[in-house]
Order: sequence, then structure tokens, then C-alpha cells
Amino acid sequence: MKRRTKFALAGIGVALAATALSRATRSTDTETVPYTVVESVDDVEIRRYPTTVTVETTAQNTGIAFRRLFRYISGANQRREDVSMTAPVATELVGPESGTKIPMTAPVATDRTDSGVQMAFFLPSSYDYDSAPRPTDPDVELVEHPARTLAVRQFSWYATGRRTRREMDSLLQTLADTGIAVVGEPFLMQYDPPSTLPIFRTNEVAVEVQRRERGQEST
Repeated sequence: MKRRTKFALAGIGVALAATALSRATRSTDTETVPYTVVESVDDVEIRRYPTTVTVETTAQNTGIAFRRLFRYISGANQRREDVSMTAPVATELVGPESGTKIPMTAPVATDRTDSGVQMAFFLPSSYDYDSAPRPTDPDVELVEHPARTLAVRQFSWYATGRRTRREMDSLLQTLADTGIAVVGEPFLMQYDPPSTLPIFRTNEVAVEVQRRERGQEST
């Protein structure tokens, strides 16, 4: 069943998203979630994202959450489709039982909730909610996120809990100063595996805001 979710991050450290990318090698060929920049406000981008589909789970800790999702992309789904954690991976047929191998989309979204850790992988744009393979694990689900507008602030180095919270505070302050209305709670997105040197890491904090067209004030 389709549902809408909002990711919130409170005092989260680098391990959450970085663990999910530990086997990935990012390159310019890696598919990322597409978006359109509506406007820039200081060092914050207002982006319009299309409808996206994630596979996600909530578990007691990051390790359990990661393993559940890794099993899904490794074929624990009704069509036994294998989504490689190595990016990029060309689409190829590797046999009738293994299914079709496809790349995983960056970034990985993570969240700490009252129930533990929530982790989500964005699926490639070739899938929509109806065409994505269904999980066989009842603790893993597909979620459709309707098109939304996000305010995004990018930063590098390690996304420690303290640094991430500081970046979130800066993001929210910029939006408040500009009069842009926030809809949800801020969350963290990470794009790179842990082996990436800190100076080359790409991290983003984001929050959903009221939709804005290019150059318009929020309503």
C-alpha cells in the first residue's frame, strides 16, 4: 500500500548512511535522484524533485536495517531482481534465476526514529511504485514519495552528528530569514562510500518546503 513518509534526523552520526554505501564506488555515471533547481538562497538550493520510490525498513540498529535492504537488492524480492551495490552497474541479463542486474540510485536516506533506525534506498528512475519488485521480507517495504520541493544545503567532510546538526540549524535559519515555510523535518543524504577522502565527500541536509516556482515568494 502506498504511503507518504517524511524522514527526520536528530543527532545522527555518519555511520547510518555511510554503512549502506560501504560497497559502492561512486562515479559520474552513477544515477542520482533527479531534480530541478528552482532558485538559490545564499548557500541553499530550492529544488523540485519528481515522484520517487524507495525501499526502506526500520530496525533496532543500522546493521540490521542495512542487511534487510541489502538482501532486497540482492534478490530477496518477488521477481528476484538483483540491484548491485556497486555503482555504476550496466543493465544486463545474468540468467533466468538471478534476474536483471540494475544500478542502485544515490543518495541513501537514513533517519533515527523512536523505534530505532530507518534506512531507505532510492530505486532507479526506471522503476515506479507499480513496477518495482515487491520485497519478500515483511519488514521491508516500498514507499512512493510524491513530487516535492526540498531546500538543500551541501557540505563536505565527515557528516558527524554535531556537524550535521550544525548544518541543519544553518539551513533552517536561512529559510526562516527568507520567509520560506518549512513543511517537514530536516534529514541527511550522503552520496559517497567511507573510503572517500573527507575533502571529496558530498553530504546534504534537506527539508521539505512549500512549493515555490522560479523567482516566486513562498505561499
